[in-house]
Amino acid sequence: MPFDLSPAMIGVPAIAITVGWVVNTWLRVRHGYPLENSWGKPVYPRTSSAEQERIALLSQENARLQAELGSVKDRLANVERIVTDSGYALTRQIEALRSEGRAQ
Repeated sequence: MPFDLSPAMIGVPAIAITVGWVVNTWLRVRHGYPLENSWGKPVYPRTSSAEQERIALLSQENARLQAELGSVKDRLANVERIVTDSGYALTRQIEALRSEGRAQ
């Protein structure tokens, strides 16, 4: 019984290798790994000046939002300090504020 190479015996492994390569490339792109050329060197996408400008604008917005978050954290710390203060001291502060409001 001679060994017979049918087209299915050649085609199925070729398709499996191709699908494996596509899935591997998709996973690498999805998780942020750089693509590689045929010599194993990373290939990075080229960025245009519009994309670089957008990155700069997003970096500025990120810095502004971080500053705003810092001020919100400070305000939250003050609110937590007031809430965790003893009930008597809190009542005294509220009454002091009310009396200031009536005096004006």
